[in-house]
Amino acid sequence: MIIVNNEYINFNKGLINFTAILLLIILIQSCKKDNENSQNNNISSTPTPYKVEIPKFFPTDIYIPSDNPLTNEGVELGRYLFYDGKLAGRNSPDSMMSCGTCHIQQYSFKNGKANAYGITGIKTPHTMLPLINLLWNPNTLLWNGKVGKIEDLIPMGITAPHELNTTISKAVDAIKKNPVYPSMFKKAFGTEEINIDRISKAIAQFVRTLISSNSKFDKYLRGEGNLTAEEMDGYSIFSSETGDCFHCHGTVLFTTNLFYNNAKDSVFTDTRDRYSITHNPSDIGAYVAPTLRNIELTAPYMHDGRFKTLEEVVDFYSEGLVRSLYVHPLMKKINQGGAQLTSTQKKNLILFLKTLTDNDFVTNPKYSKPTNY
Repeated sequence: MIIVNNEYINFNKGLINFTAILLLIILIQSCKKDNENSQNNNISSTPTPYKVEIPKFFPTDIYIPSDNPLTNEGVELGRYLFYDGKLAGRNSPDSMMSCGTCHIQQYSFKNGKANAYGITGIKTPHTMLPLINLLWNPNTLLWNGKVGKIEDLIPMGITAPHELNTTISKAVDAIKKNPVYPSMFKKAFGTEEINIDRISKAIAQFVRTLISSNSKFDKYLRGEGNLTAEEMDGYSIFSSETGDCFHCHGTVLFTTNLFYNNAKDSVFTDTRDRYSITHNPSDIGAYVAPTLRNIELTAPYMHDGRFKTLEEVVDFYSEGLVRSLYVHPLMKKINQGGAQLTSTQKKNLILFLKTLTDNDFVTNPKYSKPTNY
């Protein structure tokens, strides 16, 4: 019995030892799994680089900040944020406003109205510029070139009384409440953190993809179509001293992205012209030459929206120029009061300008509000 008991006692000790070892193994495996999960949560996802396809004849120099490269995930996130009314820091459907509220795709991302107003009804100082082909803008945004990067426009738009009129914290908090965003921010930036820097970067990425390059004129340049005789005559007027248009709009972008006093006025009271930025007297009354791409869709025209139609614009450049000390030297027809075009020349010039309309761009679903949003 003693031997049996001794054997029993030895077995019992072995059972205790085995149980202890098993528990230790389970504990080690559990810790290892927790550590792996922790590491997985900390590993930054790698977003997919967005492939920029530079259109034929467009400049190869593009402007993308080194700290905000384009990625598929960032662009998609930016598209959602661009159209999210909660960016105004409000939750009630009747008090929301997004970038897309005023920058409307069918109008080449302008608003299609004579004036723009903020969420509280305050009028914007200037008419808006179309958000197209800014990938080629050399960091001189707005009518006076005040802003260097698209990223910087977002906080300004959020807080400006004549735009979203809210605070950064309210805007960020409202965006955080949308359950779709944490995973989208993680895919775009590596973690689920939502802040104004990431919001701005994502929207800027989306805006840089808004490329318009498939108008009738583009197809003509690529040998994919022809212009009518009247449109060709308008092109000739545009591209020569006859119309005197090409000096400021003669690149394939149809803007030099430079600033000109184009002889609209002789008295200057606007405190937001180019002079307000440079303090150079030659910039008094000067504003950027906006792109003429999709010009048929982007009325009203000029920084203050004074011209409602293309006909009014052409009439102004033909016989309505106003002399002042600050007219830009490239306004070579100033001594004649304008280009003095005939009615036929005016008509053909407008027909040419309408060949710059890119219908594919203003209907492209990848630029529109997400359907599941």
